[in-house]
Amino acid sequence: MKYTIIDNINIPELEIYKKLRDNAFTQDNSFIADSPKVVNMLLDSDIQVKSILATKEYYDEFAELVSSKNIEKLFLVNKEEMQGIVGHKIHHNCMMHGTRPDETPLKSLGDNILMLDAITSTENVGSIARSAAALGVDSYLLPKQSPHPYGRRALRVSMGYAVKLKVHIYEDIFQTIKELKKDGYRIFAAEISPDATLLWQVKSSQKWVLLMGHEGKGISQEVLDVCDEILSIEMAQGVKSFNVSVAASIMMYQLKHTI
Repeated sequence: MKYTIIDNINIPELEIYKKLRDNAFTQDNSFIADSPKVVNMLLDSDIQVKSILATKEYYDEFAELVSSKNIEKLFLVNKEEMQGIVGHKIHHNCMMHGTRPDETPLKSLGDNILMLDAITSTENVGSIARSAAALGVDSYLLPKQSPHPYGRRALRVSMGYAVKLKVHIYEDIFQTIKELKKDGYRIFAAEISPDATLLWQVKSSQKWVLLMGHEGKGISQEVLDVCDEILSIEMAQGVKSFNVSVAASIMMYQLKHTI
């Protein structure tokens, strides 16, 4: 492998590793990923990789995988230089500059979709992506104002498994639900409500969407009114709710196995 050895961490080519923080992207949809597990998952996909910033130890250990991709720049640094570039202490030895894949059109999503309504936590976005990939729910539908699954922290929490999902970003939840219904999806909303079906009683369908609400506010009544069915997980007395990523995992599993 041919490396570009860094003797000045302030060169323009490394600026993107400094600037692209958690949920930031450039005009050309560039993103930054970090840690060997995440970077290797992305290298093993069709993601366009623009450069890698890593130590000699990383390149030596994963030489075959890195060499299998046509990567323009392989920047070689030591751990101290890498920390100087990102501006804080790190526990890994590699980073990657890639380009987000194109969004999947709404009509090209899979039969099972995990949909978010105004979730604000980057960690939850990443955790849900990982669970969806693990359970075979291959489509992720997120609002424009939500953290993106290719944000740096979301990717790290998902362990890079977001790359296995078809991602679509929507602007109007009501119009989007209307279009999904038109295409034959049954819309399940996760919410604690007197009108909810307990999860163990649910009858799933071939095509479904599971809508998860805001971590604190849940799903508004206006949105619940346009969904087909409200689902709730039965819980022990005195316990009010699960973390949204945990609830999403439980519900996705049940919907996948109760057709």
